[in-house]
Amino acid sequence: MDIAVFAKSVFKPSVISLRVRKYVLIFVSHFPVFQPEGLFPGFRPERVLNVAIRREVNMAKAKSKVEIKNKRASFEYEFIEGFTAGIVLTGTEIKSIRMGKASLVDSYCYFSGNELYVKNMHVADYWWGSWGKHDPRRDRKLLLNRSELRKLQRAVKEKGMTIVATRLFISDKGYAKLHIELARGKREYDKRQAIKEKDMKRAMSME
Repeated sequence: MDIAVFAKSVFKPSVISLRVRKYVLIFVSHFPVFQPEGLFPGFRPERVLNVAIRREVNMAKAKSKVEIKNKRASFEYEFIEGFTAGIVLTGTEIKSIRMGKASLVDSYCYFSGNELYVKNMHVADYWWGSWGKHDPRRDRKLLLNRSELRKLQRAVKEKGMTIVATRLFISDKGYAKLHIELARGKREYDKRQAIKEKDMKRAMSME
């Protein structure tokens, strides 16, 4: 069996991660033409690659299940427009987030110069980290394109407008993303109305 031909057939960018591609390249470099009766009788490189592929797919599915919400935000604020931002993180921070060890309670966003940061987003210490541990409540830079940053910067200058963090999740590619909302604080009447509507929905669901 020509392993190079097999490697080419499984090189699907939507499925194969860089790590699996590295495995393929190792096979190609060590076994340019692999025969079943060759160095390792009965050994099938495609089986090893299939196991690696399934492992990567399962890891991607597990990562995408992480979803941390700021449930209080919808009660305190009226959402105007939403954005999804990348986050500048350290190695131990992304590992903690993938384990679901984070919280958005009391978090909000602010501008420092032309850069947007999230404050009070708690990311717990990574237990296995031996060095370079992070500050759990440090301010973290958010990544948006320039037009989005300018739009938000203009909006928050208006009275009563702010930016709140509503949802932290892991994308299909394994990156941490933060959903933020341009929002306006609710008045007491609006909060009471929201509670009333919530109670009515609960009562209807119980009937």
